[in-house]
Amino acid sequence: MVKAGKQRRKHVPQRTCVGCRTVNEKRELIRIVRTPEGVQIDLKGKLPGRGAYLHEDHSCWQLGLDGKLAHALKVTLSEQDRQTLQAFADGLAAKEA
Repeated sequence: MVKAGKQRRKHVPQRTCVGCRTVNEKRELIRIVRTPEGVQIDLKGKLPGRGAYLHEDHSCWQLGLDGKLAHALKVTLSEQDRQTLQAFADGLAAKEA
C-alpha cells in the first residue's frame, strides 16, 4: 500500500539500441521485427515476432545494417530486406540534414 502523499512512479520500459548500445526509453527507439514474411519496420511497436531497436539516427542504422541488426534478430537479411531498411535509413539521413 502506498502512503498518503507519496505517488507511485510509473514503470517506463527501457530498450538498447543495437547500433550504439545506448539504453533509452522504448518510445524513443524504432523497432525492427523478424516476421515469417521477412524483416519489417514496426513504428507502433505492436507487431508479433522477435524485435530489435535502433535510434532515429542514420549512424545507428548504418551500424545495425553492417551486421548487428541481423545478429540481434537471429536472421540473415535478404537483399530485399536490406534495401527496405536502407531506404528507411536514407530517409532518416535526409530528415537530419
